[in-house]
Amino acid sequence: MKALIQKVTRAYVSVEGKTVSEIGNGLLVFLGVGKDDTVNDIAPLADKIINLRIFENEEGKFDLSIKDVKGEILLVSQFTLYADCSRGRRPDFMMAAPAPYAKEIYEKTLAELNAKGIRTSGGVFQAKMQISLINDGPVTIILETGK
Repeated sequence: MKALIQKVTRAYVSVEGKTVSEIGNGLLVFLGVGKDDTVNDIAPLADKIINLRIFENEEGKFDLSIKDVKGEILLVSQFTLYADCSRGRRPDFMMAAPAPYAKEIYEKTLAELNAKGIRTSGGVFQAKMQISLINDGPVTIILETGK
């Protein structure tokens, strides 16, 4: 799986002009599921996300996790993280998982993050979403399972 993580002061997802999820201080996580990913990838990725020390302490150094700051997570499915642009000009998405399988992994990841005590909201799978965010820092991190 691939996770593009952005530290935010606010983020929300809209579908057809209506806000469906929003968070305050926390992490916006775009999650891509690859065709070779399994449910065994979920717990280690969720653990890494919630324990990343990318929030500042009193001295301004990255030392605190989402748990420490009692932040929230907004998890948004994004198959385009698996785009292969090595040939031509049109991205190839052959490494992305088929939608039904990706949805299952996405929903289990959402449940895993909530089970770990982090309030986690989600987008709408396969919907045309508009994402609004205020990136804090800016801080953007990419995590990949199996690396």
